Amino acid sequence: MLYNTLGKTGLPISALSFGSWITFAKQSNNKSASDCMKLAYDSGINFFDNAEIYARGKSELLMGSILKKMQWPRDSYLLSSKVFFGVGKLPTQKGLHRKHIIEACHQALQRLKTEYLDLYFCHRPDPSVPVEEIVWMMHNLILQGKILYWGTSEWPAQLIEEALRYAETHHLIGPSMEQPQYNLLHRHRFEKEYSTLFNQRGMGTTIWSPLASGLLTGKYNQKYRSGTRLNIEGMEWLRDDTFGNRQKMEACKKIESLAAQAGIAMNHLSLCWCLKNKNVSTAIMGASKVSQLKDNLKALKHLEDMSDDLMQELNQISKAFLKSE
Repeated sequence: MLYNTLGKTGLPISALSFGSWITFAKQSNNKSASDCMKLAYDSGINFFDNAEIYARGKSELLMGSILKKMQWPRDSYLLSSKVFFGVGKLPTQKGLHRKHIIEACHQALQRLKTEYLDLYFCHRPDPSVPVEEIVWMMHNLILQGKILYWGTSEWPAQLIEEALRYAETHHLIGPSMEQPQYNLLHRHRFEKEYSTLFNQRGMGTTIWSPLASGLLTGKYNQKYRSGTRLNIEGMEWLRDDTFGNRQKMEACKKIESLAAQAGIAMNHLSLCWCLKNKNVSTAIMGASKVSQLKDNLKALKHLEDMSDDLMQELNQISKAFLKSE
């Protein structure tokens, strides 16, 4: 396993990490989820990503039960949760107001059966709450020992910068990391909007969907497949975006062709492309089967095969698609 530091925090984090979005309590049964986590840990992965909204708390319950069973030393891995969407439907049970942040943190700790979270993310911005209240609340959770680092997910760069400035002015602990989507088909925010955050602020990242929900594995290039995350109830938006975008499917086929020419599996090529970006601290992988995870882990062997010419060809395909959107 390759390890990076999470931005300027100095915290070692595995280049590939394991997340539970969609798969836990939806695609994976208890045994397959447990087997995937054991394989991930045994392979050197030290970051496990979760959120209150994933399967409305069931994902964290499942991960917590697995961690209790495994009894790995708590100082050997990193654990996260995210707050915003909530599990309940009442107004007080969602958002980034002080009440929900503190209660969601306590609930995540209970579900995950842990005394603290290594990383805690504000899952989306909340325009109804002043950013200074969010910064104060996260700072207090750190002082209480309930979280070690806090960050954002899919926040606009301007709002992250506002949080950082407020924290500096008032001698508080600001956000250390962002969790954005980043892959060959989705890259503008990461590379353009966040560039100052990386270059001047040393922001770390835990990117999600490095394989574009399976598109960049090539499994959808020939035909629509049943039994995948695109079939899950509630994922209609993803299915429509995937198969309703002809340019996206054509770009995937070109990437698959280039991968074949390079002698590298398409999923390995796509993961390596992400990891070649120095601002990617870790790429979160999801898997419902041990075989999927085992295969994706092999990507690290091909990092040295990512020549400048190959990267340039991939970027040309990617940018041509993005211009067509």
